[in-house]
Amino acid sequence: MNRTHVDVHVLQVAPPSNINRDDTGSPKTAVYGGVMRARVSSQAWKRAMRQEFSSRFDEHELGVRTKDLLGLVSAEIVDFAPEQEEDAEKLAKNILTLAGISFKPNKSKDGEEAEALFFIGRTQAKKLAELAVTEGVTKKEAQQALQSGSAVDVALFGRMAASAPELNTDACSQVAHALSVHRVDTEYDYFTAVDDLSPEDNAGAGMIGAVEYNSSTLYRYATVAAHALCGQLGSAEATGKAVAEFVRAFLVSMPSGKKNTFANGTLPSAVLVTIREDQGVNLVGAFEEAVPAEGALAAASEKLAGYATELYDAWSGQPVKSYTLCFGNIDAKFTALGDKKNLNDLISEIHAVVAERISEA
Repeated sequence: MNRTHVDVHVLQVAPPSNINRDDTGSPKTAVYGGVMRARVSSQAWKRAMRQEFSSRFDEHELGVRTKDLLGLVSAEIVDFAPEQEEDAEKLAKNILTLAGISFKPNKSKDGEEAEALFFIGRTQAKKLAELAVTEGVTKKEAQQALQSGSAVDVALFGRMAASAPELNTDACSQVAHALSVHRVDTEYDYFTAVDDLSPEDNAGAGMIGAVEYNSSTLYRYATVAAHALCGQLGSAEATGKAVAEFVRAFLVSMPSGKKNTFANGTLPSAVLVTIREDQGVNLVGAFEEAVPAEGALAAASEKLAGYATELYDAWSGQPVKSYTLCFGNIDAKFTALGDKKNLNDLISEIHAVVAERISEA
């Protein structure tokens, strides 16, 4: 099996928006290169990607992140053995506890819930349900049910179980926090709302407030270790599809923060996908020195192309394969970094190339 790292680099314009906010409601930011940048957390984008997966994979190929493990496994027990419906929750708790998962009282409703969110594949829940109605099951068997048949998103994004580290699953992908390529300032949208049923002679507003926002051109990066992913999914074909759909989801998804207020759904203006044998390489260093906010997309595409070319020559070597997807005011040097594709052709190519490389001895 060939070592295969698939890197995805994106330049994307975000209009006035508050895609991902902090605990005070302000758009998230970070200081990079000595100036304030817009930031969108990796967690926010991974959540959006997982939602995109639901339209590309069957339910049994995906997982759920939940504290309601008892409800999930109980439902699978009833489906597998309807005669056990009355005892389903008890059986579910027995098998989950045997596997090492701890529970606590649920404050919002009767019953119990897992102490922390747990990422579980639906196939894994089904296997646990089958074990739950079987006598003499060992702890090792219960844990194996939670470690075998990984869901695509569990394998890609990983799982941490603090109370039972043996149930941890290493993530086969990494997603960076998106950063603006230029300096940003937070702005404020002052708004008023009128009470539709207020008297006509009432000139006052029913509500006033302010929403914080910014505008930015973002650099986004993600990478997948396809050879490691194959170790969890078990086949080259499944791995090729998973990597290709990971790339698609990364490109077309958008975190949903304040989307009804700003209608900020954009698509990337410039995409570079590389297949490497050594390691994933984040190219954010191209923007340590911020580009001017005016004309940021053209300037950023030129800087990214130059930085990638110099880095590959000086340090990490040229990728095995490179592809670009771009339109609009993009520097020609960026387009020349790889074979130009549209989205569907890019996804098909990644699927085929990854599956072929993984299947080779």
